[in-house]
Amino acid sequence: MFSKNIDLLKNDIIASTCNLIKFQSILSKSTNPQMPFGENCNKALEYILDLGNHLGFRTKNIDGYCGYIEFGKGNELIGIIGHLDVVPEGENWTYPPFSATIADGKMYGRGAIDDKGPVIASLYAMKIVMDTCKVNKRVRLILGLNEENDWKCIEHYKEKEEIPSFGFSPDADFPCIYAEKGLLSAYLSAPYHNENKIKIIDIDCNNNAINVVPKYCKITLSVDSSLSIDECIHNLKEIVERNHFDISIAKENSNIILTSYGISAHSAHPELGKNAISQAIITLHEFFEIYLIRNELFDYFCKAIGLKYNGESLGIHIIDESGLLTLNVAQFDLKDSNLVIGINLRIPIHTSIKTIKEKITSSLPHSISINFSGEKEPLYLSKENWLIKTLCNVFHEVTGLDSTPIAIGGATYARAFPNFVSFGANMPGDKDMCHQVDEFISIDNLILATNIYARAIYELSK
Repeated sequence: MFSKNIDLLKNDIIASTCNLIKFQSILSKSTNPQMPFGENCNKALEYILDLGNHLGFRTKNIDGYCGYIEFGKGNELIGIIGHLDVVPEGENWTYPPFSATIADGKMYGRGAIDDKGPVIASLYAMKIVMDTCKVNKRVRLILGLNEENDWKCIEHYKEKEEIPSFGFSPDADFPCIYAEKGLLSAYLSAPYHNENKIKIIDIDCNNNAINVVPKYCKITLSVDSSLSIDECIHNLKEIVERNHFDISIAKENSNIILTSYGISAHSAHPELGKNAISQAIITLHEFFEIYLIRNELFDYFCKAIGLKYNGESLGIHIIDESGLLTLNVAQFDLKDSNLVIGINLRIPIHTSIKTIKEKITSSLPHSISINFSGEKEPLYLSKENWLIKTLCNVFHEVTGLDSTPIAIGGATYARAFPNFVSFGANMPGDKDMCHQVDEFISIDNLILATNIYARAIYELSK
């Protein structure tokens, strides 16, 4: 329906996506009240709002927290909500993560699929509909800058601006997401007394985000002069070898440096990664046992969690149409004489978050305290809901592919407003590169997503 229009804009779509990826829009501290999430996030917002103006839309910067691009007339507002912020780039990229390098038909860069490429596809889809169709509603692309952290951008939007009647977020998978699991983060904490001959003096996990499987964990141990540091290193290496862990052990004066390496993945799919923190804690636990050093937090961790990523490790076996209860051990820290382990859980849609809290809390020894945060209720719309059916039909009509809606463990911006779902831009069967090293979007899929979004906007705004 819109293929010829898209062909004329193809080079512009590619160029605009490249330009947007080049902004290193990672959350940073800011003393400027007009740039609450940092200068680079602000530059990304200014760029796309300027682009929207150039393309003929109405635009608004909402106090530096977020912005929108809009067209159409009418009382009813359709929303498309995406984000311009990205997670940290990580290491060992094939191409520089903010270069937007195009190779083998793919555009590489942090944010290519999450969520800059899909945002640009949505914007040009709006352009095509605005220029070629008569619509009876307003269509607004809402642009957040804090999605990867705590959604302060959308909280600000809700305080200041009109709430759309319905819409979608281009921040997950096609054909359409009808359900998203509940979210909960739990922080296990226990006092740490440095009274033993082997002491943890530093933990560095590169400030790993709670929604990412950690790929790095460095622990510094101090060894008392009464012990043989070489014997300690020998024991550690035996533990690492026996467990087949990817951990290096090095001596630095009277200290031992233990560096654990994993594979990063999104917390919604912990099975796709390898957890550097879990490896490190298990190694420490077994090492401390050799020297009769008791640590109840490590005892609990190894018995209840270990290397597992499903709820069975906590004695909670829950599964429904949205999948298993999963967990990701995401953070490990020594803070104010306390050892803290941060865990992110994805909870099946028909299970209450309160139930999970109670089950975890009841399993803890008295010496371990727990704090919960990041709580988000699940999103669920019936597969027969008119919005789900409309978007699935659009996907099928454009691609000819199966249009059965799916459930996911991720938390998308679709949760921001009532009557919203996630819609693309990952194609069925494609590897999810969200938060991964060498994140990319294929050029063909970027253009195909633009076509799908244009058709969806047209159908929803008739």
